[in-house]
Amino acid sequence: MNRFFTSLFLIAILWSCGTSKNTNSTPTITNIPQTPIVGSKINYWQQHVDYKMDIDMDVNTYQYKGKQTIVYTNNSPDVLNRVYYHLYFNAFQPDSEMDVRSRTIADPDSRVKDRISKLQPNEIGYIKVNSLKQNGKTLKHETVGTVLEVDLAKPIQPGEQVTFDMLFEAQVPVQIRRSGRNNKEGIALSMTQWYPKLAEYDFEGWHADPYIGREFHGVWGNFDVKLTIDKNYVVGGTGYLQNPNGKTNGEKTTWHFSAPNVHDFTWAADPDYIHDTKQVPNGPLLHFYYKNTLDAEKKQNWKKLQPKTVELMQYFSKNIGKYPYDQYSIIQGGDGGMEYAMCTLITGQRTFGSLVGVTAHEMAHTWFQFLLASNEAKHEWMDEGFTSYISHWAMNDIMKENKANPSAKAYEGYYYLAKSGKEQPLTTHADRYQFNQAYSIAAYNKGEVFLAQLGYIIGENNLKKTIKKYFNDFAFKHPKPMDIIRSAEKISGLELDWYLMDFAQTTNTIDYSVKTVNNTKVTLERIGLMPMPLDVTITYIDNSTEDFYIPLQMMRGEKPTNATIIKDWAWAYPTYTFNTKKAIKHIEIDPKGMMADIEKGNNKK
Repeated sequence: MNRFFTSLFLIAILWSCGTSKNTNSTPTITNIPQTPIVGSKINYWQQHVDYKMDIDMDVNTYQYKGKQTIVYTNNSPDVLNRVYYHLYFNAFQPDSEMDVRSRTIADPDSRVKDRISKLQPNEIGYIKVNSLKQNGKTLKHETVGTVLEVDLAKPIQPGEQVTFDMLFEAQVPVQIRRSGRNNKEGIALSMTQWYPKLAEYDFEGWHADPYIGREFHGVWGNFDVKLTIDKNYVVGGTGYLQNPNGKTNGEKTTWHFSAPNVHDFTWAADPDYIHDTKQVPNGPLLHFYYKNTLDAEKKQNWKKLQPKTVELMQYFSKNIGKYPYDQYSIIQGGDGGMEYAMCTLITGQRTFGSLVGVTAHEMAHTWFQFLLASNEAKHEWMDEGFTSYISHWAMNDIMKENKANPSAKAYEGYYYLAKSGKEQPLTTHADRYQFNQAYSIAAYNKGEVFLAQLGYIIGENNLKKTIKKYFNDFAFKHPKPMDIIRSAEKISGLELDWYLMDFAQTTNTIDYSVKTVNNTKVTLERIGLMPMPLDVTITYIDNSTEDFYIPLQMMRGEKPTNATIIKDWAWAYPTYTFNTKKAIKHIEIDPKGMMADIEKGNNKK
């Protein structure tokens, strides 16, 4: 089969959803609310936007023209006088906020450094809006960095739908961060955050953050995208292919994709992609795209990755909630690993273990941030930390790592940060950390410890139930930090607002010590400001052991435990004394190490 027909064949099966399904129509997706909750007892609402885009890509100049029509539904109780769009590609220009921040922060991202400042005019990224109309009326708009500010011709009333028509042109930047052309592994196009993207509006107002360095937030909706590109390119990404044979005109082919109820649309393209598929039993069809130019060992790693990805999909669906779409794609591209709608882009020149690890993490993001669409800019720890937690536990199971605590390294990272003097609370906006390292440890490590330690507080079985309830209650919505706490409270029956406040909203630390042991009398001391319930194990002089559980009074209850439950410890009292029935040989606070106590040395006598 020659190159032309090979490319057509690969693209034709690109978005196949299984041999039993009609690939010419969008599959029925179960458990996806197509309309938001409005006027319910909990008064939850969220905005909705439907995109229709026609894109013509020139693979020689890396420029493209776009026609975009969106239907925007104002489900809020507010009258909207303005709207905002994200123009993310504008970040890849000399003197942009991303460029200046990278050149002025003490520890710049090694992938960025001063690279943006050196881009030439034909290498920069941009999105230029040439015209914008609201229900046929031309609008005034101004591009301010990576944000388009739009004055409306007429305010959008609560419950009203309006149509915005836009013509735009854009240039794909040289690949530096996440998006771009010709990444270090030779992928031609990594097209992420590539279109004018309507900003989200919720009860907190508009979220029209400039793109400086971190991640994203978007409006739930449906996408209908027609992409016209060189006929030799193989394309992978978000959505289902509506025309399996494509529509070829001269040297270009138009591919029509539909993506139901997502908050992003991503694609990647390269003329040298190999395209493999693997069916998950009772689950989605997995797609794999990787360069034919990889060496034999790396290609073999991508082959070996495929059955492991099936296991990962099954693990996450079992332990969080069922993946609701009919396909998912793992695509070589980008600059490391980054999650997107129904797909991920990862670099592919890796060892097998690294390839599985990055796939586990990015696939887990499908649940924590894509389906549970928290605002990554404001609550980065909710997606990065929770993803790190579940992916480490998945790797421990699937790769037979046999770790007693798969989150142990996250605890170590947090301890370092807490003692470094560089820690900022998890309420810090993702772009406002003084150090990139502090952001990374806070988001990934402390965020993971938040969830792992929640299991220590309410019990491991209750944590497993909490994760599932959180998914069931907040999938296809925009959960906030209190939502995971309320899910845990409803499962455990315990009061847990103190935990969110102290661990996520302050830099208070946990430090408990064994102050004195006198025969059968023990006195413990709280040194850190943050309260916790305590697990304590005592070894008596006859070498028998007994576990004790000291409830935290403000929790108003206890976790399920086989330990001996003794009286509550009220936080304001700095010491706590209790007696045992036998003389004590040895005592240890939190012997399993699941409490994030920053000074382990004083936990035993």
